[in-house]
Amino acid sequence: MRSLILAIQFLTRLPTPQLRNFDAAELTRCAHWFPLVGLLVGAFVASAVWLGGRVDPALGALLGLLVWVWITGALHLDGLADMSDALGAAHRDKDRFLAVLADPHLGTFGVVSVVMQLLTKFVLLMLLARHDNYFALALIPAWARWGTLIWARLPTLKAGLGERFGWQISTTTITLWGLLLMMCSVAAPVLCIAPVLVLAWRQFLLNRIGGMTGDLLGAGVEVNEAALLLLLLVPFRIIS
Repeated sequence: MRSLILAIQFLTRLPTPQLRNFDAAELTRCAHWFPLVGLLVGAFVASAVWLGGRVDPALGALLGLLVWVWITGALHLDGLADMSDALGAAHRDKDRFLAVLADPHLGTFGVVSVVMQLLTKFVLLMLLARHDNYFALALIPAWARWGTLIWARLPTLKAGLGERFGWQISTTTITLWGLLLMMCSVAAPVLCIAPVLVLAWRQFLLNRIGGMTGDLLGAGVEVNEAALLLLLLVPFRIIS
């Protein structure tokens, strides 16, 4: 239970029991709970969209987005912004990329990427609020955080939590969570494409950047969440 509580504390702003005798090394051993924490995040987001959607889809999207940002503390949006600034300024220079990635200041590319990501999620949530597949919506953050288990095992570009998480993640853990999420996705078969998106991000990190950092894991979460939201709309558009 300690590792689950630590995973919730790391990935969310949800209140949790206070842990005594905390050892920082414990934090790196909680990564196997990330998909479950993602499911918890998704449950809150889906509930907010459902609640606001009873009044209007736009209100449902707004409430869902507010909950999404609040519950995660914009943790992954920060990674997306840092990656965007680094890619925009690096010009394929790896040293320059890492230097900008480590810079705490927010640049133009970062601001634009966060604004575009929030707008994308808002519009997609508004469209999804017109339908009732809230269980599928709850699965999206779980799938995205399952992806971090795979990306964290890539070569590290710099020392940090991303690297230390990768040490603790076994193939068995990744496989079991993947199978469980696939079974849950029977309610929305289009989400079974999620592993393809996860592997596509892994390939992007390898080919374009050469490895991973904690910021790149967070950016991957945001990119995959937006892509999966878009995929959820496909069956409804085909039917209509």
